[in-house]
Amino acid sequence: MQNLQSLTWVGTLNVRPLTIPDVKLIEPRVFRDERGFFSETFSERDLAMAGLMLRFVQDNHSLSVDAGVVRGLHFQCPPHAQDKLVRVSRGAIFDVAVDLRVGSPTYGRHVSVKISADNWLQILVPKGFAHGFCTLEAHTEVQYKVTNYYAPESDRGVRWDDHMLGIEWPVKGSEVTLSPKDRLLPPLAGLPSYFRYEGVTSH
Repeated sequence: MQNLQSLTWVGTLNVRPLTIPDVKLIEPRVFRDERGFFSETFSERDLAMAGLMLRFVQDNHSLSVDAGVVRGLHFQCPPHAQDKLVRVSRGAIFDVAVDLRVGSPTYGRHVSVKISADNWLQILVPKGFAHGFCTLEAHTEVQYKVTNYYAPESDRGVRWDDHMLGIEWPVKGSEVTLSPKDRLLPPLAGLPSYFRYEGVTSH
């Protein structure tokens, strides 16, 4: 999984690019005392200070009752493509983003990171990437913001265990819990060219 060192503060946030630079790891500042904690989990201003000019229009919230639940790998194709800002409010996940941008030097490659309620990390998955996760604990709750509304006609995905992706999931295929829809997702080789690489951002 991704090395989590060398984060850089921008306002109330730590922001850094991962090994695929357009995918960002974000850590909001947390203030803790004997009562508990307080944290600004989202700041449009501070994301803009980090060069991430995004307008989120919808919040999604999922609960997975068991560990070993895999959701993904999902994306929406144009004209309804979405950036996603993902966090965990309870439990923990193994989170994955796969580069689907044809012409990208990292096409078909992925980044992965553990996100949990304990480490309070977030991952920003931009347009042109498939996203998915595996729950590491029971009763895990995942919340994510998106920059476009859900459009069922643009709902697409890639098979979670496609061997061409080389993802080392923390669960075996015989133990995974998948939705019927996710079991029918195609491999990367069977996917149309929905996205084109336009270069890496400078941030």
